[in-house]
Amino acid sequence: MAVKVLIIEDNPVARSFLCRVVRESFSDAMEITEAGDLEGARRHVARVAQESPEIGFKLILVDLELPDGNGMEFLAELAGTPSVKVVTTLYSDDDHLFPALQCGADGYLLKEDRFEVLVEELQRIVRGQPPLSPAIARRLLSHFRPGSSGDSGPMSLNSALNSGFSPLSSSAAPSSGRGVVLDPPPEWERLTPRENEVLTYLSKGFTIKEIANLMGIKWFTVNDHIKSIYKKLNVSSRAEAAVLASKQGLV
Repeated sequence: MAVKVLIIEDNPVARSFLCRVVRESFSDAMEITEAGDLEGARRHVARVAQESPEIGFKLILVDLELPDGNGMEFLAELAGTPSVKVVTTLYSDDDHLFPALQCGADGYLLKEDRFEVLVEELQRIVRGQPPLSPAIARRLLSHFRPGSSGDSGPMSLNSALNSGFSPLSSSAAPSSGRGVVLDPPPEWERLTPRENEVLTYLSKGFTIKEIANLMGIKWFTVNDHIKSIYKKLNVSSRAEAAVLASKQGLV
């Protein structure tokens, strides 16, 4: 019998890409259902629950930013169900990662990762391991490493995914493994005018899609600007970027 999979992603190109990732990851026959918004996703879940409640969706991939709401709402609604629920997103910051895990996500993958990396991470499900993008795994490890947050001993990622915890503080070790830079050099002069504009919107709390609409550019172009900003400012989240931008008088 085919394994039922639900992919919730509003971008058709990204949705097609994720379908290919899923089919490449498992040898089982797949019955993949696609949804572009929360309403459609809820409708599919209700239909499957009515038609074949003993089977249901075995794997659900959820985007966080959807046209009619936040993917975390859907994760919370699925709490307690046997489905493996994996977030697929562009966001690698603490403000999205930790709330998503607290809402019941069993894994967290970044859509910007290479195809083969995503396939490898999804295959962890078969081994009973949480599918995590490398950058996300490093962030979790730094958070639960002894001494990083007051823990007395190491904690496995499996138990981390099933526990409640607070977001990382801005003083936590960066995911890249480099030492903490207490006083980073003022590299903000190297930001382009476009990057400065994106940073201003980020600091005000706008989402990637909202920034794209405001600037009249594509969402993936905004994402490229954000990655460049993070690299130039030596930060790993929008919160850190906002704080540094405020200190440097950029916003």
